[in-house]
Amino acid sequence: MAAAPQAPGRGSVRKTRPLTVKTSLNNPYAICWSALEREHMHFILQTLEDRFKSLGLRKIEDKKKKRKQFLKKPSPDRCGTEVEKSEGPREKPPEGSEQGSGWTPVDVRKQLAIGINEVTRALERNGLLLVLVCRSAKPAILTSHLIQLSLSRAVPACQVPRLSERLAPVIGLKCVLALGFKKTTTAFDAEVRAIIPRVPSLHVPWLHGRPEDSGASLDTASSESRDREILDTSFEDLSKQKRKLVGSQQAVVLQPLKIKKLIPNPNKIRKPPKGKKTTSK
Repeated sequence: MAAAPQAPGRGSVRKTRPLTVKTSLNNPYAICWSALEREHMHFILQTLEDRFKSLGLRKIEDKKKKRKQFLKKPSPDRCGTEVEKSEGPREKPPEGSEQGSGWTPVDVRKQLAIGINEVTRALERNGLLLVLVCRSAKPAILTSHLIQLSLSRAVPACQVPRLSERLAPVIGLKCVLALGFKKTTTAFDAEVRAIIPRVPSLHVPWLHGRPEDSGASLDTASSESRDREILDTSFEDLSKQKRKLVGSQQAVVLQPLKIKKLIPNPNKIRKPPKGKKTTSK
């Protein structure tokens, strides 16, 4: 006789978990930094390095404070009075012996925005004159958002190779991935004026380039003349004039958005549970 089918053991049947898929829109436009000429790169690095050395801007870190952080804290069970008796009264060191950690000329440090986060916040508040980004920042998405931000704020920006390699040891930092000069700067006024003409213009498909002073004035004058003409004309002529203005503008080419599907675990590789240990046969 055939044996009756046995019920599956406990825990042998597992419910299949639904596959999690995250959809995201891919940007069809390729946004990249404009190329900087080699002569301009050497000029920017040399001028900034000389200026930082002349100002003496440097970050000083107190090594004693770092050592205290790694020391073990005393357990709460021990009585604090016994520890104080064993140690005895502590003598305060003289004021001039220890040098606190921080930036040496604080006024000069406030005129700069150092780091990607600080440069991003300053650009959003529209408080920068110039933005320099290091080429060694990886992945590139860390600094790619600064292209649209700087162009929308009409701030000249460029990617400078070896920026962190040349300036970080002078300032006393490990790396300088982004550097911004604030509008309130007085210590770097001459350097910013010398660097801005050498910065290449950025290009973003949905934003116009950085307007010059003459071009901006011409645009405002033409817009004012058009507004006066529209106010003088009647309602029928106004609709015709609007059509002419729309036709005269440059056509914007729209590109389709691509949908991406991100699957975290496409092969469905399951990790063993933490409680059970894998036994080697």
